[in-house]
Amino acid sequence: MDDIDRHIINTLQTGFPICDAPYRQVAESLSINETELLTRLQALLADGTLTRFGPLYNAEQMGGALTLAAVKVPTERFDKVTDIINAFPEVAHNYARNHKLNMWFVLATETSEQQRQTINTIEGQTGLTVYNMPKLKEYFVNLKLEA
Repeated sequence: MDDIDRHIINTLQTGFPICDAPYRQVAESLSINETELLTRLQALLADGTLTRFGPLYNAEQMGGALTLAAVKVPTERFDKVTDIINAFPEVAHNYARNHKLNMWFVLATETSEQQRQTINTIEGQTGLTVYNMPKLKEYFVNLKLEA
């Protein structure tokens, strides 16, 4: 990663324009051309420097439902349960924790009813209790990581 890549990453963390030619506008602000910006973004994604580039939507403001869930998975079944849970398109993140509830995942659905149905289906397929932990309050943390 060179200085231009760092500048791209730092700049794009603060916003992305909504206009007819957003990449061109960003490229001009970085003193490069649009083709170079797109090539560099593709390279940063391809080499894993960036894992994702795109908008973040607030599912709840769009009428959807979002929750954090956890499961207590026996160690010997962890990989199998991971495969089952990750097969659901509603599962956004799934990760291991050092806790008695050792698997946590984010569930994003179109409706609260679909959320309940998905949790019930996961419980049915795994034979394990899913602990639904919806947020009570949201805090905005303007996290920016300097590259």
